[in-house]
Amino acid sequence: MPFIQITFIDGRTPEQKERLIAEVSKTVSSVLEAPLETVRVCLNEIPSTHWGIAGKSIQRRQNE
Repeated sequence: MPFIQITFIDGRTPEQKERLIAEVSKTVSSVLEAPLETVRVCLNEIPSTHWGIAGKSIQRRQNE
């Protein structure tokens, strides 16, 4: 059973997340020749204040 974890900064719409789950599931199912019903996808949304690059949160970098 394939299990895919995707981590990204929050801010996507529910529709975008549904599409991401669907497209990733189809691709993994095809590439791994695994039944679609066995593919699991976990989306991990991280607030921009909790994600840092070069010593600064993304939120701070965007506000500079």
